Amino acid sequence: MPYRPPLVPYETFVADPPDLPVRAPGEDGAVIVERATVAATDPHGVTLTAATSDGGTLTARVEAAGDGVLRVRLAENLAARSRSARALPLVHPAAHPAVVAVDGGTVTVGAGAVVAEITLDPWRIRFRAADGRLLVEQDPGTKDISGRRRTLPFGRSTADGAPVAWHESFVALGDERFVGFGEKFTPLDKRGQRALMWNFDAFGGESDRSHKNVPLYLSDRGYGVLVDSGLPVQFDVCQSTHSSVQILVPDDLLDYYVLAGPTPAQVLDRFDALTSRPYLPPKWAFGAWISSGFFPDSQQRVLERARLIRERGIPCDVLHLDCYWQVAGRWSELRWDDEAFPDPTGMLKTLADQGFRVCLWMNPYLMTGSPLYAEAAEAGYFLRRPDGSTYVADVWHGSYPTSAIVDLTNPAAVRWFQGLLRPLLEQGAAVFKTDFAEGVPADAVAHNGMTGLELHNVYALMFNDVVADVTEEVAGHRTVWARSSYLGGQRHSAQWSGDVNATWPALASTLRGGLSHGLSGVPFWSHDTGGFHGTPEPDLYVRWTQFGALSPLVRLHGTTSRLPWEFPAEAERDAVAALRLRYRLLPYLWSAAVDSARTGAPMMRALLVDTPEDPTAWTSDLQYRLGTDLLVAPVLDPSGQRDVYLPVGDDWVDAATGERHPGGRHLRVTVPIHRLPLYVRHGALIPVVAPADRIWDGPFHDVDLVSWGGVDGRTVIRDTDGDTVVEAERDGDTLRVRTSGPLRVRKVSVVGIDAPRQLLLNGQVAPVTPFEEWFPR
Repeated sequence: MPYRPPLVPYETFVADPPDLPVRAPGEDGAVIVERATVAATDPHGVTLTAATSDGGTLTARVEAAGDGVLRVRLAENLAARSRSARALPLVHPAAHPAVVAVDGGTVTVGAGAVVAEITLDPWRIRFRAADGRLLVEQDPGTKDISGRRRTLPFGRSTADGAPVAWHESFVALGDERFVGFGEKFTPLDKRGQRALMWNFDAFGGESDRSHKNVPLYLSDRGYGVLVDSGLPVQFDVCQSTHSSVQILVPDDLLDYYVLAGPTPAQVLDRFDALTSRPYLPPKWAFGAWISSGFFPDSQQRVLERARLIRERGIPCDVLHLDCYWQVAGRWSELRWDDEAFPDPTGMLKTLADQGFRVCLWMNPYLMTGSPLYAEAAEAGYFLRRPDGSTYVADVWHGSYPTSAIVDLTNPAAVRWFQGLLRPLLEQGAAVFKTDFAEGVPADAVAHNGMTGLELHNVYALMFNDVVADVTEEVAGHRTVWARSSYLGGQRHSAQWSGDVNATWPALASTLRGGLSHGLSGVPFWSHDTGGFHGTPEPDLYVRWTQFGALSPLVRLHGTTSRLPWEFPAEAERDAVAALRLRYRLLPYLWSAAVDSARTGAPMMRALLVDTPEDPTAWTSDLQYRLGTDLLVAPVLDPSGQRDVYLPVGDDWVDAATGERHPGGRHLRVTVPIHRLPLYVRHGALIPVVAPADRIWDGPFHDVDLVSWGGVDGRTVIRDTDGDTVVEAERDGDTLRVRTSGPLRVRKVSVVGIDAPRQLLLNGQVAPVTPFEEWFPR
């Protein structure tokens, strides 16, 4: 259960998790592995008989699950699987050869970049890199001077004679840093925090509640730990004791993986191999999404918005229609409100002719006031209570009518649900916003016999799978716009941060959430630009739009209008300028997106991804690299001032002034409202295109190249027709630029005080064209 502060009213969520037991003074129900004997070895690992502190035995298994990946299990029977796997498996390990050696009381299991060194008596595992360097070791759980247990080592705990959770503990060095766990809005370094793997409605995105949890963390010591369970796993990251990371798993077994680095990108690549590669959204999804907002809407208003967007030259590719395309009080029955939208087919065609794709809001709940409810309930399409009645829940927290929850373990319910979605896609809708899905109550009962406790987290994955499947069937892509997710959810792109508040502090916590989620394997992330709840002041709207425009994906959405012309003229001008800069950078952004889909590394990169050797990078959580070559530092308060840390290893060029700064230092900057702190890696080659109001199908055309510094450099520009390698070589006063691939570079400009006098583009003399400012005023 999340921490409940004293005196502050605590909002009970319809789907809060059950608490684990709290021990009475002197009570110790922990059953600890004390020693083991080798039961069998095989080409993949070792099976051990583990003797426990209560005189019993358990079975342990240590095996290779990939190059640089070791899997550890502890169970009564190794045939056990997570109870959530009845809905769908979360991790997909492959048989991998291991180097197994037994030498007296020591067993080693090697999987390339990581080796498990097992001491049999007393029991202990140490995980080492291939060169022998210690990565992490089990905490043996020694007792303190008073004889009390302070940590829960390798074993399990019981209450009233019944098992309640398995546990593992690792030694945490005094200066070790930890990141990950999904979309966490708390400080990036999770040391001192307790991460609960339970999907919540985050109520503003400013607490430890998360819509999207991933039971994975990365350490600055060059490894990661992944737990395979859909139950409410808890990670006590040096909170109870500063010297240990403790993992509590209330499931049928303990099943975890140690992933070798040494870099965070390598850990994430191995994580993807076990779970899934990120899904690359279509190119149009990287344009701006502009929402109707969460308030009543109509066909006339939608068409007027579209007309004004095009007339005012505002870049936009997707128009999002939120809840009110359906009849209020009957959400989410997936039927048009015929009074407000008398001709949706004609409207969708008109919008398509204007170059818009349309996203429709929906969720997996159905309000009981819908005409569809009674028949669907009778057919058994909803989750049920233990007494067999339909589970009607307050999933809207009292603000809207109660709803039933579609039972996605029931194949007939899935067919019915997809049957409601399919006609909308055939009518011309392009994509769905898959909202909510955190509301499965712990005591619900599913068609396949699972409890809500077992189903709760994985339900978000099932929901997005169901919607992505039918979207692909009709529209040819698997894109969704998802609020909730869990382990393996990188296959669902895109994801956004939920209903954050329209305040300056919420902007900062949203940024932290995005960096945390990227370090959990999810690269295609976004947020409600301008904040969701409330109306942003004009400066906040501009600053948030600048942040959004330089995020992996961007959508303007809120409880009040986020349309640029609804703000003062100066704010409209500056917000639209940020979107136009995004569209200029699309070849760079698309290249970064393709790389992220291939590797699993985030597109919006916490500094530690590229400079993991830099201790400052592990605590820098209010700025990021977008791709490898842009450093973005959103403004976080009305003053326009902020501190910027320039990563080590490179010099950085101010994109607005051209001033060059060495890396590894802090700057205190003040920037005017029309731009944000943006720096470019010295030596970068950035592809750009002319500003446009939409993304056209097919490869990019008329691409220009900006050389930041006019020095040696190399980049790869990805596109739908293949990759183009671009190399620059500085030779005295001459800059030679060569391209290899389908892309035609039209012209080259140079930023820097030492610009070349001559440019050779693929061997031909070409003019050095003037740099077009990214922040014109």
